[in-house]
Amino acid sequence: MRTDDATDAGVELPQIAEPQKIAPKDARELSQLFFDQLAVLEEGTQEHQHARNTLIEMNMSLVRFAAGRFRGSGQDMEDIVQVGTIGLIKAIDRFEISREVQFTSFAVPYIVGEIKRFFRDTSWAVHVPRRLQEARIELAKATEELGTRLGRAPKVSELAALMNLTEEEVIEARIASNGYTSASLDAAISSESDEHDATLTEFIGEEDPALELVEDFHALAPLLADLSERDRVILHLRFVEELTQAEIGRRLSVSQMHVSRLITRLLARLRSSMLATG
Repeated sequence: MRTDDATDAGVELPQIAEPQKIAPKDARELSQLFFDQLAVLEEGTQEHQHARNTLIEMNMSLVRFAAGRFRGSGQDMEDIVQVGTIGLIKAIDRFEISREVQFTSFAVPYIVGEIKRFFRDTSWAVHVPRRLQEARIELAKATEELGTRLGRAPKVSELAALMNLTEEEVIEARIASNGYTSASLDAAISSESDEHDATLTEFIGEEDPALELVEDFHALAPLLADLSERDRVILHLRFVEELTQAEIGRRLSVSQMHVSRLITRLLARLRSSMLATG
């Protein structure tokens, strides 16, 4: 792994030549450094974008790992990886060092959830908006044109370039196209690597992990009630509306760093109170 040191906001941040080729163990260690730097960089700057893009590329192995469980599902693996990447990006944008959890543990549920949502949406017969109906027609034309020209099924990136859309919009149009058909939840999905055929139910349904948190929620409610109005607003903006620290800072007319310190202090206070009452 070859890196060249570059200074961003007073911190030495490696310039990684080929982030996607970094071993998972190295990616975990480097991600910590990049997340530390991402927290102090101003959103929209070139340095912030570099750190964010590098984190995405370094952690693509998480997407490939999660996508592997859906191999043999009947969907193109590239499309599944593309959808999983959307989940990875959401995880990176919402992750905070103060959560005191490993990024891998935080990101995988986002990635798997995005892929499952893709399977869920493509398995239902639904009425779609006119915008997506039109996009579905254009997608069919573009797919036929590129398929004839290339002699193979076109990639999402190639369709996006031809249709002048983002890859996410192409995926959305493809979902709309599949939305005209439905499948039984008991429909078998064959897989060469499994001894038995899986069903759609195994990919869609799951136990709600939030049920295990009911007791914690009951203990947390009076602690939140004791906070000041401003503190409750900050927590609401961050964890309910899921705004970034920079967005909260602009909303409250304070700096991003001040918001970060306030959230860290609030979480530490709530955590201490929860442990004391536990």
